[in-house]
Amino acid sequence: MNDQQNHRNRQNSAVTVIGLGPMGRAMTRALLAADHPVTVWNRTAGRADGVVADGATLAASPREAVEASDLAILSLTDYPAMYDVLDSATPSLAGRTLVNLSSDTPDRTREAAAWAAGHGAAFLTGGVMVPAPMVGTQAAHVYYSGPRQVMDSHLAALASLGTPKYLGGDPGLAQMMYQAQLAVFLTTLSALMHATAMLGSAGMKAGEALPELLSSADSIGAILRAGEENPGTALDAGEHPGDLSTVTMMGATSDHIVETSTSIGLDLALPLAVQAHYRRAIEDGHGGDNWTRIIDGIREPR
Repeated sequence: MNDQQNHRNRQNSAVTVIGLGPMGRAMTRALLAADHPVTVWNRTAGRADGVVADGATLAASPREAVEASDLAILSLTDYPAMYDVLDSATPSLAGRTLVNLSSDTPDRTREAAAWAAGHGAAFLTGGVMVPAPMVGTQAAHVYYSGPRQVMDSHLAALASLGTPKYLGGDPGLAQMMYQAQLAVFLTTLSALMHATAMLGSAGMKAGEALPELLSSADSIGAILRAGEENPGTALDAGEHPGDLSTVTMMGATSDHIVETSTSIGLDLALPLAVQAHYRRAIEDGHGGDNWTRIIDGIREPR
Protein backbone atom coordinates (compact mmCIF):
# COMPACT_ATOMS: atom_id res chain seq x y z
CA MET A 1 0.00 0.00 0.00
CA ASN A 2 1.50 3.34 -1.02
CA ASP A 3 1.67 6.52 1.08
CA GLN A 4 -1.30 8.05 -0.75
CA GLN A 5 -3.48 5.04 0.09
CA ASN A 6 -2.33 5.15 3.72
CA HIS A 7 -3.24 8.83 3.92
CA ARG A 8 -6.66 8.20 2.39
CA ASN A 9 -7.37 5.39 4.88
CA ARG A 10 -6.46 7.62 7.80
CA GLN A 11 -8.66 10.36 6.43
CA ASN A 12 -11.62 7.99 6.13
CA SER A 13 -11.08 5.93 9.28
CA ALA A 14 -14.11 4.44 11.01
CA VAL A 15 -15.47 6.24 14.07
CA THR A 16 -17.95 5.21 16.73
CA VAL A 17 -20.22 7.78 18.40
CA ILE A 18 -21.90 6.78 21.66
CA GLY A 19 -24.69 9.07 22.88
CA LEU A 20 -27.12 10.63 20.43
CA GLY A 21 -28.46 13.74 22.04
CA PRO A 22 -28.37 16.88 19.87
CA MET A 23 -24.57 17.11 20.18
CA GLY A 24 -23.97 13.43 19.42
CA ARG A 25 -26.21 13.57 16.35
CA ALA A 26 -24.46 16.73 15.14
CA MET A 27 -21.04 15.09 15.54
CA THR A 28 -22.23 11.99 13.69
CA ARG A 29 -23.43 14.08 10.76
CA ALA A 30 -20.17 16.06 10.68
CA LEU A 31 -18.17 12.83 10.56
CA LEU A 32 -20.39 11.40 7.84
CA ALA A 33 -19.99 14.62 5.85
CA ALA A 34 -16.22 14.12 6.07
CA ASP A 35 -16.63 10.58 4.62
CA HIS A 36 -15.94 8.68 7.84
CA PRO A 37 -17.86 5.43 8.29
CA VAL A 38 -19.74 5.97 11.57
CA THR A 39 -21.23 3.41 13.94
CA VAL A 40 -23.59 4.73 16.60
CA TRP A 41 -25.23 3.52 19.78
CA ASN A 42 -27.74 5.15 22.09
CA ARG A 43 -29.70 3.81 25.03
CA THR A 44 -32.92 4.91 23.30
CA ALA A 45 -32.37 3.37 19.89
CA GLY A 46 -35.04 5.51 18.21
CA ARG A 47 -32.77 8.56 18.52
CA ALA A 48 -30.51 6.99 15.92
CA ASP A 49 -33.17 6.95 13.18
CA GLY A 50 -32.15 10.27 11.64
CA VAL A 51 -28.41 9.62 11.51
CA VAL A 52 -28.95 6.05 10.30
CA ALA A 53 -31.00 7.51 7.44
CA ASP A 54 -27.99 9.76 6.75
CA GLY A 55 -25.65 6.76 6.51
CA ALA A 56 -24.58 5.77 10.03
CA THR A 57 -24.74 2.17 11.23
CA LEU A 58 -26.64 1.38 14.42
CA ALA A 59 -24.89 -1.07 16.75
CA ALA A 60 -26.96 -3.47 18.82
CA SER A 61 -24.88 -2.95 21.96
CA PRO A 62 -22.12 -0.71 23.36
CA ARG A 63 -19.65 -3.56 22.90
CA GLU A 64 -20.55 -3.93 19.25
CA ALA A 65 -20.21 -0.16 18.83
CA VAL A 66 -16.77 -0.10 20.44
CA GLU A 67 -15.54 -3.04 18.36
CA ALA A 68 -16.59 -1.31 15.12
CA SER A 69 -13.85 1.37 15.29
CA ASP A 70 -10.48 2.17 16.79
CA LEU A 71 -11.88 5.56 17.86
CA ALA A 72 -14.97 5.95 20.03
CA ILE A 73 -16.34 9.42 20.76
CA LEU A 74 -18.66 9.73 23.74
CA SER A 75 -21.30 12.43 24.10
CA LEU A 76 -23.16 11.60 27.31
CA THR A 77 -24.83 13.36 30.23
CA ASP A 78 -21.73 13.10 32.42
CA TYR A 79 -18.76 10.86 33.12
CA PRO A 80 -20.57 8.35 35.38
CA ALA A 81 -22.75 7.58 32.33
CA MET A 82 -19.60 6.39 30.53
CA TYR A 83 -19.04 3.67 33.11
CA ASP A 84 -22.68 2.58 32.92
CA VAL A 85 -22.63 2.38 29.13
CA LEU A 86 -19.22 0.77 28.70
CA ASP A 87 -19.41 -1.68 31.60
CA SER A 88 -20.26 -4.54 29.23
CA ALA A 89 -17.69 -3.41 26.67
CA THR A 90 -14.57 -3.24 28.84
CA PRO A 91 -13.08 -6.47 27.36
CA SER A 92 -13.07 -4.72 23.97
CA LEU A 93 -11.42 -1.44 25.02
CA ALA A 94 -7.78 -2.57 24.83
CA GLY A 95 -5.91 -0.89 22.00
CA ARG A 96 -8.69 1.56 21.24
CA THR A 97 -9.06 5.29 21.89
CA LEU A 98 -11.87 6.88 23.89
CA VAL A 99 -12.56 10.58 23.39
CA ASN A 100 -15.04 11.76 25.99
CA LEU A 101 -16.72 15.02 25.01
CA SER A 102 -19.19 14.93 27.91
CA SER A 103 -19.30 17.62 30.61
CA ASP A 104 -18.09 16.93 34.14
CA THR A 105 -15.39 18.00 36.59
CA PRO A 106 -11.64 17.92 35.92
CA ASP A 107 -11.12 15.41 38.74
CA ARG A 108 -13.64 13.00 37.20
CA THR A 109 -11.89 13.26 33.84
CA ARG A 110 -8.58 12.33 35.45
CA GLU A 111 -10.23 9.35 37.14
CA ALA A 112 -11.71 8.34 33.79
CA ALA A 113 -8.31 8.49 32.09
CA ALA A 114 -6.90 6.16 34.74
CA TRP A 115 -9.91 3.84 34.34
CA ALA A 116 -9.44 3.70 30.56
CA ALA A 117 -5.71 3.01 30.95
CA GLY A 118 -6.58 0.17 33.31
CA HIS A 119 -8.51 -1.42 30.45
CA GLY A 120 -5.73 -0.80 27.93
CA ALA A 121 -7.41 2.12 26.17
CA ALA A 122 -5.99 5.54 25.29
CA PHE A 123 -8.07 8.46 26.54
CA LEU A 124 -8.62 12.07 25.53
CA THR A 125 -10.76 14.63 27.31
CA GLY A 126 -12.55 17.15 25.15
CA GLY A 127 -14.76 20.19 25.42
CA VAL A 128 -16.88 21.29 22.46
CA MET A 129 -17.17 25.07 22.55
CA VAL A 130 -20.10 25.59 20.18
CA PRO A 131 -23.77 24.54 20.24
CA ALA A 132 -24.85 21.50 18.23
CA PRO A 133 -25.90 23.39 15.07
CA MET A 134 -22.37 24.79 14.71
CA VAL A 135 -20.50 21.48 15.05
CA GLY A 136 -18.43 20.82 11.93
CA THR A 137 -18.48 24.45 10.80
CA GLN A 138 -15.52 26.81 10.53
CA ALA A 139 -16.71 28.53 13.71
CA ALA A 140 -16.37 25.33 15.76
CA HIS A 141 -13.45 24.50 18.00
CA VAL A 142 -12.85 21.73 20.50
CA TYR A 143 -10.36 21.74 23.38
CA TYR A 144 -8.45 18.50 24.03
CA SER A 145 -6.08 17.27 26.70
CA GLY A 146 -4.29 13.99 27.26
CA PRO A 147 -1.47 12.39 25.26
CA ARG A 148 -0.64 14.58 22.26
CA GLN A 149 0.21 11.61 20.07
CA VAL A 150 -3.25 10.15 20.66
CA MET A 151 -4.91 13.32 19.40
CA ASP A 152 -2.56 13.53 16.45
CA SER A 153 -3.27 9.94 15.41
CA HIS A 154 -6.98 10.72 15.07
CA LEU A 155 -6.62 14.30 13.90
CA ALA A 156 -8.56 13.90 10.64
CA ALA A 157 -11.67 12.61 12.39
CA LEU A 158 -11.46 15.08 15.28
CA ALA A 159 -10.88 18.03 12.97
CA SER A 160 -14.16 17.28 11.20
CA LEU A 161 -15.97 18.26 14.42
CA GLY A 162 -14.16 21.60 14.76
CA THR A 163 -10.66 23.00 14.99
CA PRO A 164 -8.78 20.97 17.63
CA LYS A 165 -7.08 23.08 20.29
CA TYR A 166 -4.60 21.06 22.36
CA LEU A 167 -4.02 22.22 25.95
CA GLY A 168 -1.59 19.69 27.40
CA GLY A 169 -1.10 16.23 28.81
CA ASP A 170 -3.21 16.59 31.96
CA PRO A 171 -6.59 14.94 31.17
CA GLY A 172 -8.29 17.51 33.41
CA LEU A 173 -7.15 20.57 31.44
CA ALA A 174 -9.71 20.44 28.65
CA GLN A 175 -12.52 20.00 31.15
CA MET A 176 -11.18 22.88 33.25
CA MET A 177 -11.16 25.11 30.17
CA TYR A 178 -14.68 23.97 29.30
CA GLN A 179 -15.96 24.76 32.79
CA ALA A 180 -14.12 28.11 32.80
CA GLN A 181 -15.71 29.06 29.49
CA LEU A 182 -19.13 28.04 30.82
CA ALA A 183 -18.56 30.10 33.97
CA VAL A 184 -18.28 33.16 31.73
CA PHE A 185 -21.17 32.06 29.54
CA LEU A 186 -23.64 31.16 32.28
CA THR A 187 -22.97 34.21 34.44
CA THR A 188 -23.37 36.39 31.35
CA LEU A 189 -26.73 34.77 30.61
CA SER A 190 -27.85 35.35 34.20
CA ALA A 191 -26.65 38.95 34.02
CA LEU A 192 -28.58 39.50 30.80
CA MET A 193 -31.78 38.16 32.36
CA HIS A 194 -31.22 40.21 35.53
CA ALA A 195 -30.69 43.35 33.47
CA THR A 196 -33.75 42.59 31.33
CA ALA A 197 -35.83 42.19 34.49
CA MET A 198 -34.51 45.53 35.79
CA LEU A 199 -35.54 47.32 32.62
CA GLY A 200 -38.84 45.47 32.55
CA SER A 201 -39.70 46.91 35.95
CA ALA A 202 -39.52 50.34 34.29
CA GLY A 203 -41.87 49.28 31.52
CA MET A 204 -39.34 48.38 28.82
CA LYS A 205 -40.14 45.22 26.84
CA ALA A 206 -37.47 42.55 26.44
CA GLY A 207 -37.62 43.11 22.68
CA GLU A 208 -36.36 46.64 23.27
CA ALA A 209 -33.97 45.88 26.12
CA LEU A 210 -32.05 42.87 24.82
CA PRO A 211 -30.61 44.47 21.67
CA GLU A 212 -29.08 47.21 23.83
CA LEU A 213 -27.83 44.74 26.44
CA LEU A 214 -26.37 42.37 23.86
CA SER A 215 -24.52 45.28 22.28
CA SER A 216 -22.98 45.97 25.68
CA ALA A 217 -22.05 42.32 26.12
CA ASP A 218 -20.45 42.26 22.66
CA SER A 219 -18.24 45.22 23.56
CA ILE A 220 -16.77 43.75 26.75
CA GLY A 221 -13.90 41.98 25.00
CA ALA A 222 -12.89 45.12 23.11
CA ILE A 223 -13.06 47.17 26.31
CA LEU A 224 -10.83 44.75 28.20
CA ARG A 225 -8.31 44.63 25.35
CA ALA A 226 -8.16 48.40 24.95
CA GLY A 227 -4.56 49.52 25.17
CA GLU A 228 -3.29 46.00 25.80
CA GLU A 229 -3.22 43.07 23.41
CA ASN A 230 -3.39 40.53 26.23
CA PRO A 231 -5.06 41.83 29.40
CA GLY A 232 -3.95 38.72 31.24
CA THR A 233 -0.28 39.76 31.12
CA ALA A 234 -0.67 42.22 33.99
CA LEU A 235 -2.59 39.62 36.00
CA ASP A 236 0.21 37.10 35.56
CA ALA A 237 2.66 39.73 36.78
CA GLY A 238 0.50 40.52 39.82
CA GLU A 239 -0.04 44.07 38.59
CA HIS A 240 -3.36 45.90 39.10
CA PRO A 241 -2.83 49.55 38.02
CA GLY A 242 -5.83 51.66 38.97
CA ASP A 243 -5.33 54.48 36.51
CA LEU A 244 -8.54 53.81 34.55
CA SER A 245 -10.88 52.08 36.99
CA THR A 246 -10.51 51.16 40.63
CA VAL A 247 -11.98 48.62 43.00
CA THR A 248 -13.62 51.46 44.95
CA MET A 249 -15.28 52.90 41.83
CA MET A 250 -16.52 49.54 40.58
CA GLY A 251 -17.59 48.59 44.10
CA ALA A 252 -19.75 51.69 44.34
CA THR A 253 -21.41 50.68 41.07
CA SER A 254 -22.09 47.21 42.47
CA ASP A 255 -23.69 48.85 45.52
CA HIS A 256 -26.02 50.83 43.26
CA ILE A 257 -27.05 47.67 41.38
CA VAL A 258 -27.89 45.95 44.67
CA GLU A 259 -29.89 48.96 45.86
CA THR A 260 -31.81 49.24 42.59
CA SER A 261 -32.52 45.51 42.46
CA THR A 262 -33.72 45.58 46.06
CA SER A 263 -36.02 48.52 45.44
CA ILE A 264 -37.80 46.76 42.56
CA GLY A 265 -38.00 43.39 44.29
CA LEU A 266 -35.62 41.31 42.15
CA ASP A 267 -33.64 38.28 43.24
CA LEU A 268 -30.34 39.48 44.73
CA ALA A 269 -28.18 36.37 44.35
CA LEU A 270 -26.15 37.65 41.38
CA PRO A 271 -25.67 41.32 42.39
CA LEU A 272 -24.79 40.35 45.98
CA ALA A 273 -22.16 37.91 44.72
CA VAL A 274 -20.57 40.63 42.57
CA GLN A 275 -20.75 43.16 45.40
CA ALA A 276 -19.01 40.71 47.75
CA HIS A 277 -15.98 40.56 45.45
CA TYR A 278 -15.45 44.31 45.61
CA ARG A 279 -16.14 44.61 49.32
CA ARG A 280 -13.56 41.94 50.04
CA ALA A 281 -10.90 43.75 47.98
CA ILE A 282 -11.69 47.06 49.71
CA GLU A 283 -11.51 45.40 53.14
CA ASP A 284 -8.10 44.03 52.16
CA GLY A 285 -6.85 47.54 51.42
CA HIS A 286 -6.93 47.41 47.62
CA GLY A 287 -9.54 50.08 46.89
CA GLY A 288 -7.13 52.06 44.71
CA ASP A 289 -6.16 49.09 42.57
CA ASN A 290 -7.71 48.06 39.26
CA TRP A 291 -10.91 46.00 39.46
CA THR A 292 -8.86 42.92 38.51
CA ARG A 293 -7.69 42.83 42.15
CA ILE A 294 -10.92 40.97 42.99
CA ILE A 295 -9.20 37.82 41.73
CA ASP A 296 -7.35 37.58 45.06
CA GLY A 297 -10.56 37.03 46.99
CA ILE A 298 -11.80 34.57 44.39
CA ARG A 299 -8.57 32.58 44.64
CA GLU A 300 -8.55 32.59 48.44
CA PRO A 301 -12.11 32.82 49.76
CA ARG A 302 -12.65 33.38 53.44
